[in-house]
Amino acid sequence: MENLRSKTLAGTFFHAPERGNVEILSDTLVELDAAGTIAAVLRPTDPDHAEARRAAERQGRLVVLPTDTFVLPGFVDLHIHAPQYPQLGTALHVPLEVWLQENTFPTEARFADLAFAERAYSALVGDLLALGTTTAVMFASIHGPATRKLVDLCLDKGLRAVIGKTAMDDPRGCPDFYRDASAEAAVAESAALIDYVRSHPANRAGDVLPAVIPRFIPACTDAALEGLGALAAECRCHIQTHCSESDWEHGAVLARYGRTDAKALDGFGLLTRRTVLAHGNFLPDDDMDLIRERGSGVAHCPLSNVYFSNAVFPLRRALVKGLRVGLGTDIAGGPSASLLENIRMAVHASRMLEEGVDADLAPEARGRPGTRIDWKVAFHLATAGGADVLDIPVGTFAPGMKFDAIAIDTAAPDGTIRRLDGDEDLGTTLQRILFTASKRNIADVWTGGRRVAGAA
Repeated sequence: MENLRSKTLAGTFFHAPERGNVEILSDTLVELDAAGTIAAVLRPTDPDHAEARRAAERQGRLVVLPTDTFVLPGFVDLHIHAPQYPQLGTALHVPLEVWLQENTFPTEARFADLAFAERAYSALVGDLLALGTTTAVMFASIHGPATRKLVDLCLDKGLRAVIGKTAMDDPRGCPDFYRDASAEAAVAESAALIDYVRSHPANRAGDVLPAVIPRFIPACTDAALEGLGALAAECRCHIQTHCSESDWEHGAVLARYGRTDAKALDGFGLLTRRTVLAHGNFLPDDDMDLIRERGSGVAHCPLSNVYFSNAVFPLRRALVKGLRVGLGTDIAGGPSASLLENIRMAVHASRMLEEGVDADLAPEARGRPGTRIDWKVAFHLATAGGADVLDIPVGTFAPGMKFDAIAIDTAAPDGTIRRLDGDEDLGTTLQRILFTASKRNIADVWTGGRRVAGAA
């Protein structure tokens, strides 16, 4: 298709502004201004709909979607390790602590080579967009030049992002060949990255936001955690870190402080409205209460949790408690960059938690009743839910929101959606999209109305 800034797009749109509630905007007009912000959403029942369509057509601003193409909000991925992309899909058979030391840290250390970093990050950003991810929250490596290159690539290619230099200075948890020289260096280089993002001449619209990133408590000294908490408070920027991910990580924090991850992070000033906590599989009720009180969000990574988290995240309990939750791929702990796969896995995991997995147990003892979610909830988490965690104006089709969107061609001959009977019911069509669409069905991807990817 084409760039849609200052255009009016006519077609059918799906979004989930509220958890559990999908809205189908059939035969609807979405008008964009010159900056790619939605100026108006006009349904057929609106009195101005017919005239607005005629006016847009007269002025050459009308873009009409093909009959079998539908528009969804762009996906929001709340947890990515950008320098792990070269190891995607490998070494998933070993425990987390072994995987980090023997596979991940050596891979991330390669990003000292700026040419290698540019190749890897360019592939990652392009692939995320092609898979329908329009906003990504990303850990970079410890290297300043490579992290700045990631910022540059996101701005150039059109990926909305939250990016920070990963801080990790504790020799007890980090190898000699891959760690910050000191707590002071970790904080200073994090501050330098924040300045780079905010002063970038191509970032006047704030499409890339800076973040403070203590990798996780086992990788950071107390001095680094204190300094990063103070920096985040001073700069009022996002914070990304891991929290109660696995038996090992959760236990390491308990052994070090005699308290849980969430409480320890809070003591360092690292639980704020702008904090994104990855995983949270072992959060007790009082930690969930604390996270809700601080306004922090959780990045639920259902596919990655299969391999490294030793447990299923109690998603339904977190949502009932009022936590702000979105989805993340956790590249490369998760072996796929697709949020569609994680939408599906979020549903699968919740069903396995509810029904149980051990057939030797009686049905009444096998699972945890009342823990499943459905496709409507998962769709919300991947779009509006993730946007809410970040407090950014994307994820729904409403005036004032940025037009970050993906067009799904359900009739793509090399796609994986089959509407053999036409699926006159549009709710059925959306279910087919969420459970069976693949990259070849993604015809167009826009961020802020700018076309940035697509198979068409």
